[in-house]
Amino acid sequence: MELDLFAAEFAGLHGLHPTDVRALIHLLDAARADTPATPGWLGAQLGVNSASTTALVDRLERLELVRRERDAHDRRRVRITVTDRAVTLGWSFFGPLINEMVASMRTFDEKDLATVRRFLLAMRDVAAAGRRNQRRGSAGG
Repeated sequence: MELDLFAAEFAGLHGLHPTDVRALIHLLDAARADTPATPGWLGAQLGVNSASTTALVDRLERLELVRRERDAHDRRRVRITVTDRAVTLGWSFFGPLINEMVASMRTFDEKDLATVRRFLLAMRDVAAAGRRNQRRGSAGG
């Protein structure tokens, strides 16, 4: 919750919707993983339809936080990339927090970190399964 509140503060300061911030995080993660980020991919990550994804990308593009680029291998496909402006903006706000988190992590040994990692991944998986089950239940009734 604290990280969500922190992200909401960033969003509010910069005229963004919380979903805009989530989109930027997904796009940055995709860039780090060398995953092509298309509008369809982004919509799937956010759980929104194509019209909402288009509106979101339009909004972020107007703010010069992302840009659409034609895929070099398939000109029909569009990729979304985060601009240097977005990276700078994000680091100016989140950088100090990230640095403090990394420093705090250094106080744990590898065994502790492995346990924490295993716990967090398990909780993520439980929450994702619960969300999927909730959607299935809502669709039926």
